[in-house]
Amino acid sequence: MVIRSACTADAVHILHIYSYYVESTAISFEYEAPTPEEFARRIAGTLERYPYIVVEEKGVIKGYAYAGPLKDRAAYDRSCEVSIYVDQDSRGAGYGRALYEELEKRLKEMGILNLYACIASPIEEDKYLTNDSEHFHAHLGFVKVGEFHSCGYKFGRWYNMIWMEKLIAPTILSRAALTDR
Repeated sequence: MVIRSACTADAVHILHIYSYYVESTAISFEYEAPTPEEFARRIAGTLERYPYIVVEEKGVIKGYAYAGPLKDRAAYDRSCEVSIYVDQDSRGAGYGRALYEELEKRLKEMGILNLYACIASPIEEDKYLTNDSEHFHAHLGFVKVGEFHSCGYKFGRWYNMIWMEKLIAPTILSRAALTDR
């Protein structure tokens, strides 16, 4: 297993993973998968400020994770939103954990204190969405901090959206030291 920074040349391979989630699940609230060119722009835009990483096995990308701004205001600069997608046929192989551990390490080095994950949540589990993502994030130390009800509509059904948070520098001493950076 190799984890490395993504580049725009990875867009087609990463988009292949993401397209499944757009077209076959309510995990992504997008209705249509972006074009490879749009996806490459998204990767490039993220890399201007945040990590965007992929995990490979024998040269094949098995998943990816990235960070982005929580909100577009300077006061939020020590927090970020994180996202992760693992190839549907590679789930359960440890790629997700490995990606998030590396992403968290890189974000800590940047002075990020808090991670937030925006997760589609079923009102009732169905063939498009389960609670697996919430459970995965909880297993990695995220806690649920908010829920928006019936805010996403896909496949003729309403879905909730939850926010989960992980404090990666939770002590006052850690935060005080980072404010001097």
